[in-house]
Amino acid sequence: MPAGTVHGGASSPGAGVLIAVLSSFINGSTFVLHKKGILRSRDRGGSYLTDVVWWTGTVSMVVGQIGNFLAYNVAPAVIVTPLGALGVLFGAVLSSWILKEHLNVLGKLGCVLCCCGSVTLIIHAPKAQVVTSRLQLEERLSDPALILYAFSVLLLLLILIVWIAPSHGTSNIMVYAVICSLLGGFTVPSSKGLGLVAQDAFGQGPSSSRALALFVGLLGTLALSILTQFFFINKALECFSSSTFEAIYYVTFTSTVILASAIVFKEWTELTLTDSLAMLCGLATVCVGVILLRISQEALITWKKKTD
Repeated sequence: MPAGTVHGGASSPGAGVLIAVLSSFINGSTFVLHKKGILRSRDRGGSYLTDVVWWTGTVSMVVGQIGNFLAYNVAPAVIVTPLGALGVLFGAVLSSWILKEHLNVLGKLGCVLCCCGSVTLIIHAPKAQVVTSRLQLEERLSDPALILYAFSVLLLLLILIVWIAPSHGTSNIMVYAVICSLLGGFTVPSSKGLGLVAQDAFGQGPSSSRALALFVGLLGTLALSILTQFFFINKALECFSSSTFEAIYYVTFTSTVILASAIVFKEWTELTLTDSLAMLCGLATVCVGVILLRISQEALITWKKKTD
C-alpha cells in the first residue's frame, strides 16, 4: 500500500468507493457460498470443513476483508460501511440463483432502494478524513468516551457469548447478528488504524517502537474480532436463511460501525448540516431496502383479489 495513501493526510474517496463496491460484491457471495457448502455437507452427512464450496466462500471472505481494509484507509468509514448494502443486494440475487430462495417484487424493490440509498451516501459523504496520522489516532484512543464505549461493548459481548448465545442463539437470529455487529465496532477502526500507523511502525525513528506496539495491538484486535465473527456467522448460517441473516446483519453492523467510527475518528465533523441530513436519509433508505429484502422471504404477493 502506498505510504501517501495512509499517512500524511492524503486520501482518495473515489478510489475508496470503487474498492468498497467491489468488496461488497465479493462479500455478498460469501454468505451464499458458505450456506451452500453447509447444505451440501448435510446432504453427504459430513462436515462443511471438507466442502470445496464452503472453502470458496472462505477465500471470498478473505479477499473481501482485504478490500475493506484498503477502502477504509483511503475513504471515510461513514461512506465505506453503508456501501455494504450492495453486498446484501448481490447476496439476494445469488441466493435466488444458487440457493433457490425466491426473490419476489418486495425483494426487487428492496434492491432498488439499496442502490438509491447507496448513491445518496456516496454523493453526500465527507470528502476528507479527520484522523490522518498516528499521533492523532493515539489522541483519539485515549478519549474517555471511546474507553467507556469499548468497555461497555466488551461487557455486552461477554454476556451475549457466555450466557445468551448457548441458550437462545439457535432460536433467535438477533443474538448472532448482534454479536458479529458489535465485533465490527472493533474490526473497522482497527483496519483503519493499521493503515495510519504502518509507516511509523516499520520506519526508523525514536517513536518507531511505540508505533510498532500500537500496530501489534491493532492487528491482534483485528484478527481476534474477525475470527470470532467468522465463527458466529457460520453458526448463524447453520440455523437461519443466508439472505435473512445477511440483511439483519447489515443493518446492525452498519449502525454499530458508524457509531464506533464517529467516536474514534469523528468524521461527521466534516459534514455540513445538509450533507448530514442527506446521509441520514440515504442510510434510512438503505435500511428500508434491506428490511424489504428480509420481508420478501416470507411475504406472499398477490395482484388479484381472491373470490369465494
